[in-house]
Amino acid sequence: MTMTAGSETALSGQLLLIDSDADCARRVGEALSEALLVSPEVTIAESGRGGIEKLRQTRFDIIIADLTSLVDLAPGIEDAMGRLVRLADGALVLAMADSGSVSAALGAMRAGAHDYVAKPVSGAALASRIGELAQRHGRPRSLGCESGPEAVVADFAGFVGASSAMQFLYEQIGRVATSSAPVFITGESGTGKDVCAEALHEKGPRSAGRFVAINCAAIPRDLMESELFGVVRGALTGAHEDRKGAAELADGGTLFLDEVGEMDLSLQSKLLRFLQTGTISRVGETSVRKVDVRVICATNRNPMQMIAERKFREDLFYRLHVLPVHLPPLRQRPSDIMVLARHFLHRYAREEHKSFAGFSPEASQQLTAADWPGNVRQLQNLIRRLVVMFDGGEISAHMLAAADIEAKTAAPSGVEAPRSEGRRSVLPMWRQEQRIIEDAVAAFGGNISMAAAALEISPSTIYRKRQSWAEMQAAS
Repeated sequence: MTMTAGSETALSGQLLLIDSDADCARRVGEALSEALLVSPEVTIAESGRGGIEKLRQTRFDIIIADLTSLVDLAPGIEDAMGRLVRLADGALVLAMADSGSVSAALGAMRAGAHDYVAKPVSGAALASRIGELAQRHGRPRSLGCESGPEAVVADFAGFVGASSAMQFLYEQIGRVATSSAPVFITGESGTGKDVCAEALHEKGPRSAGRFVAINCAAIPRDLMESELFGVVRGALTGAHEDRKGAAELADGGTLFLDEVGEMDLSLQSKLLRFLQTGTISRVGETSVRKVDVRVICATNRNPMQMIAERKFREDLFYRLHVLPVHLPPLRQRPSDIMVLARHFLHRYAREEHKSFAGFSPEASQQLTAADWPGNVRQLQNLIRRLVVMFDGGEISAHMLAAADIEAKTAAPSGVEAPRSEGRRSVLPMWRQEQRIIEDAVAAFGGNISMAAAALEISPSTIYRKRQSWAEMQAAS
């Protein structure tokens, strides 16, 4: 895809329009073709199932889907769009609907759509939006250019993926990296919080300095202070010489505190003083030392819940929580699953000197349908296990089943009981409200102000409700 000097877009390739209103689809196709310098080949499907059939037959560069036309795939927007995205194979996916519903937009984006537009929309506006998407999403398969099926859609500073959630994250990292203010990274285990911290360091003005990481959950409490601030000779058993701590080693660079919520409360007060004054004292030392570091911290837990449980100092939280960054779980970006799987397959096959021919359709469907509670790390481990266990060829569903140790060793309590016909489990209202709000916050990369604007509530409402949820969970 190429952009002209003006506002027009040059675009060729395959475009799929899914709309139950065939006349509307035809008008959209014609308007889009008129707005483009080089018209794509347009295919129209009048239902979600029709669109799925087209996707199985042809590889498309762009998919524009009317959400109301996908109801034959699944009753909910997320489930229906999710099925479509799984077969999109790297195509740009644009969702449309007759109203600018915030819930519809969030649902479509959570399921992996790259963007959402409200109908009616002009051909020129649609062409412009598609052009912006193609430029924003790193290296998607070039529209009108051939590309192999194993091509990685996008990568960024160690991350792999081109879903809308990841593109938002890339943009956020680019903005946040230039600042010297503390960064607070949240996200489930396996989402890449350490990768994010290193990306912030490498893309910032301190990249020439050292990046020093310390895992607050892996170091015994009685050694944590000396690991963080250093120790003088004789102050502790085994301290045979003066030794710098992580903060001093990172002077001029970046200090990354992983799982910061696991730090002992008494040490949290010393960390707070360090953040306020920029000075440290080694264990056993009375004098202070000036240290210039940028602090990045991370946790896989809800910090507001930790505060409610009195495990994390509130004043320390607000000192660290200046620039929040949230990493989306893998289940919220299904379009990235096969991109990651192919990336890891290529990487580990090269390391093991083996040759694999990608994934069978059944294996791909199995991978994209999984929940991935361990996120990218779980997927990475599974692909590495596959490469070690098998000699090569195409990865089949049978090979996946043989290598999927997590599925075999899952505790019985983790297995969902079959639902009786005609009945659905219903969550309490506050749980449903929590899910809606937290999903919105995740969709906007942890930016509470933007999530509040999308939900048409105030940011203080989100903070207040999070505090209330933490109290309810602590009491239960």
